Amino acid sequence: MKKFRWQILIILLTGLVVGILLLSEQPEGVTQIVPEPVTGGFYTEALIGSLQRLNPLLDFYNPADRDIDRLLYSRLLSFDERGIPVPDLAASWGISQDGTIYNFEIRPDVKWHDGQPLTAADIVFTIEMLRNGGEIVPEDLQRFWRDVEVVQLSDTLIQFKLPEPFAPFLDYLTFGVVPQHLLGNRTIDQIRDLQFNIEPVGSGPYRFDQLIVEDGQIAGVSLLAFEDYYGKKPFIPQVIFRYFPDAASALQAYQGDRVMGISSISEDVLSTALAERDLAIYTGRKPELGLILFNLKNPEVGFLQKPEVRRALYLGINRQYLVDRILGGQAILADGPIFPGTWAYYDGLPRVNYDPERARQILIDAGYTLPAEGGDVRIGKEGDALQFTMLVPDTARSRALAEAIQQDWAALNVQVTVEYLPYPDLIEQHLTPRDYQAALVDLNFTRSPDPDPYPFWDSVQATGGQNYAQWDHKIASEYLEEARITIDLNERARLYRNFQVIFAEELPALPLFYPVYNYGVDRQVQGVRMGPLLESSDRFATVLEWYLSSRPAAVTPTP
Repeated sequence: MKKFRWQILIILLTGLVVGILLLSEQPEGVTQIVPEPVTGGFYTEALIGSLQRLNPLLDFYNPADRDIDRLLYSRLLSFDERGIPVPDLAASWGISQDGTIYNFEIRPDVKWHDGQPLTAADIVFTIEMLRNGGEIVPEDLQRFWRDVEVVQLSDTLIQFKLPEPFAPFLDYLTFGVVPQHLLGNRTIDQIRDLQFNIEPVGSGPYRFDQLIVEDGQIAGVSLLAFEDYYGKKPFIPQVIFRYFPDAASALQAYQGDRVMGISSISEDVLSTALAERDLAIYTGRKPELGLILFNLKNPEVGFLQKPEVRRALYLGINRQYLVDRILGGQAILADGPIFPGTWAYYDGLPRVNYDPERARQILIDAGYTLPAEGGDVRIGKEGDALQFTMLVPDTARSRALAEAIQQDWAALNVQVTVEYLPYPDLIEQHLTPRDYQAALVDLNFTRSPDPDPYPFWDSVQATGGQNYAQWDHKIASEYLEEARITIDLNERARLYRNFQVIFAEELPALPLFYPVYNYGVDRQVQGVRMGPLLESSDRFATVLEWYLSSRPAAVTPTP
C-alpha cells in the first residue's frame, strides 16, 4: 500500500513539472483580449442628505454639497491616497529654500463652464472670500489666510508668502476655485443668497445641467461632462445625483433600479447591501482615529504618568473584539497617531495585541498588587489605587465601546468609572480646560492630507492647544517641530518615523482603531477604485476612469 502511494505521488509531481514547462513554452506574441472603455451611458447615485448650496465657499458643513462640488469645481492641488500632492489647476509649482514662498503656474487652457478663461485672479478672489468668511467659513481657516500674502504675478502665475516656514501649507490649496466674473464685488453673505448656488458655474470635469424637482422639492441634480475640460474627458457623459434621507431608503432605491450607486452604506444596512449580488462594496479608511486620552498632568491619577501602567492598560483591551463585535468589523486596528498607507506612516511599528496575562504581570512588576486584606482594585506601594474616571461621548456606539473597555480593565483589577456626556461638553468643559482623568474620543482629520501630529502631541500645545494629554516629551517635540518646517518629503518621513517610535514606546494615549467608509456601486460600472479617504468626496478621485461600455481591444504583450 505504501509503495502504491509513492507511485501516485511521483505521477502527480511529474504532471506538475510538465505543466510548468508547457506554460513556460507559450508561443511569443500571444494576443490577449482586454476591454477598452468607450464613452456612453449615465450614472445615477443616491446621496444621503439634501441640497443646500453648490458652492465650495459655502459647503463646509454639508457633505452632500461637497460631493457634487468635487465634480463641478477645480482646485489648485489634489492629494492622492498616500497624501502626496498632485497637480490640478496648477501646471507646476516651486518652493523657496527657506520654505516661505510658494510660486504656482496655472494651466493656461482652463475655462469656466460658461466659456470664460480661469486666471490667477479667480484664485486670489476665492482666497479673499475665505479670509472674510464671516460665520460661514471656519474661523481657523479665516485666520490662516489672513496671515498669508497672496500676489498675482500674471494671469497664470500666483505667489504665496508665508510669515514662517510651514510644510503642511499645500493642504490649504485644495479649496474649490469660484469665478470672480460672476461673484465679484460681493461679500460672502451676499454670495450666500445668489441663484448661482443652485445654478453653479465651475471649471471641473462636469458642468451643471439641471435640478431634478419632484412634488415641488429638489430631488436631485443632473451634471453633464464639460466639453472644454482641460484634463482627461470622462467616459460617462452624465452623472445624476438623487437625494435620500438615509442609507436604508437609498438602498431601497438601488433595489428598485432607481440608482446605480449609494454614497454611503452605514452599518445598519451593510449586511443587506452585501447580499445584493450586483452591488460592489468599496471600503476605504476614514481620516479618523478612535483613542483613549490620558491626562498626564492630573495629580489625582499620578499612576497614569507611568509608561508601564499605560502599556498594561493597552495590553488589557481586547481591541479586536471592539472592532469585530461592537463596530461590526467596520474599523482597522490602529498602531499609532499617523494613518497607515500614507507617506508618513512607519510600518515597522509593533502591533500591541490583547494579552491580559502580560498586562497583569507588568502591573505586578510596577508594584500594583491586590491588597492582602481583600479587595478588587490593585494598590501601589505608595497606597495609590488603580482607579479613575473615563469621560465618554453619549452615543450608542461610544457607550458600547466604553462598557467593553471597562470590563476588560476590571479583569486586570483596574476600576474605571464611566461618565457619559455630549461631545461638545466633553471638549469644551473638560478637554480644553484639562479637567479630566481619561477620555474616549475620536480625532477627525477630514480634509487634512498632511499628517502633522504637532497640534495634538507637541509640548508647546500642552497649554492652550490641542495636546489634551499634556504629553511633554522633549525629543518627540523636536521631531514634530522640525518636520513642520522641513520641505523635503523624505526627511519629513524620517522625522515622523522617529516620532512614531517614541510614541509607541511612551503611549501617551492609546490608539484603538481607524473607522472605515463603505461605498456601493453596481457592478456594471467599471473602473471604480477607492483607497483611503481624506473626505467622502475622495471616492470620485478616479471618476474619469469609470465607464459603462467597452469594446474588446487586442493587446499583444512584448516577448
